[in-house]
Amino acid sequence: MLGRIWRYLKALILGKLDELEDPEVLLQEAAREMRENLAANRQRAITAITQKNNLKALLDEQERRIATLEAQAEMAVRKGDRDLARRILREKLTFQQTIEGTRASYEQAVQAAEAIKTAIRRQEETVRQRTAEALAKRAQWKQAQIQIEIDKALSGLTFEDESSAWERASEKIRTAQSEAAARAELAQASIQAKIADLQDETVDAEAERALQELEQRISATTGEAQQTVQVSQGSEVSDVERELAELESRLGTQAETQAEAPAESEQPNSTESKQE
Repeated sequence: MLGRIWRYLKALILGKLDELEDPEVLLQEAAREMRENLAANRQRAITAITQKNNLKALLDEQERRIATLEAQAEMAVRKGDRDLARRILREKLTFQQTIEGTRASYEQAVQAAEAIKTAIRRQEETVRQRTAEALAKRAQWKQAQIQIEIDKALSGLTFEDESSAWERASEKIRTAQSEAAARAELAQASIQAKIADLQDETVDAEAERALQELEQRISATTGEAQQTVQVSQGSEVSDVERELAELESRLGTQAETQAEAPAESEQPNSTESKQE
């Protein structure tokens, strides 16, 4: 709080109060103070819990001391030393009176520590909530600033009549469009001429291919005719040769038959002469 007052006075003296009252600066300052307060409260909570733990240790030690004194008094009674037992019990009573105060202090410390823990948890939740709200408010502040700048820009717009410049610009645009259309038309004509040339070349290529196929068919037909004539001539020669061979074979067979016939006629005559 004192730091905030000092910064406020410093800004007032230096003439920077508007900067200090900037919502974003205020939100950052508030968030910083919340974090500082939370850290200080945590330190206080640690101190309180430490005191509670110290009281618990002291209480445990006193209880152990009372238990020890009671055991010693019981041992003295068993040994028959009543004076020693009396002194030990007197010391035990003193510790019991002290331990009551220690126990009361410890219970109060436990309650205080629990209360501090609860307060710390609530403060942490508050810090988280305020941090989220600060982010939202900063976004709203930025949005408002942007809207203000937009409004300023719109208010500074001028819509004066600039007919001459408008007409010149329109005329240049029309001229450019006409030139673009002329170039496109010329390019289209050139493309069509190229397409026609390509079509002529295609037709010439197809005609040349058809001519080659026709020549190949004619050549194939002529070759087949020549082969047919040669085959037919060869067949005729073969037939003549075959008939000549058959004729020669028949003639040879007849000659052998005629030669065997006179021999058979002479053989009976020789047989008859032998018988005579």
